[in-house]
Amino acid sequence: MLVVEASRADFYLVTVFLGGGAAWLSGRAVASTWRGYRQAVIYALLLGCAVRFFHFALFEGTLFSLPHFITDTAFVLAISTLGFRAERAKQMATRYGWLYHQSGPFGWQRGAPDTPRKDVA
Repeated sequence: MLVVEASRADFYLVTVFLGGGAAWLSGRAVASTWRGYRQAVIYALLLGCAVRFFHFALFEGTLFSLPHFITDTAFVLAISTLGFRAERAKQMATRYGWLYHQSGPFGWQRGAPDTPRKDVA
């Protein structure tokens, strides 16, 4: 169960909607500039701090609460990772289409998707 401080509506508004949206966009932005995943993690940690501050400033939540910070940051990090992988998969398939094809929304594989086998007549 998630650690929710005041109400679930506050959690959904601040953590899921605002924090998740910012995390998705920051993960995509890091990937689109060809930076490493480590930078996406750093941005997610900073977003976790911002989400915790919004809970404090808007809904009188506890500012320095380790369980709440871990919950918020873990969610933001997960969404940031999904945004990073989605953008990187799209980049690899688009820019290196002769070498990779997109395999699902978050991955890529070597080879073209419709490449016929040479040993089959």
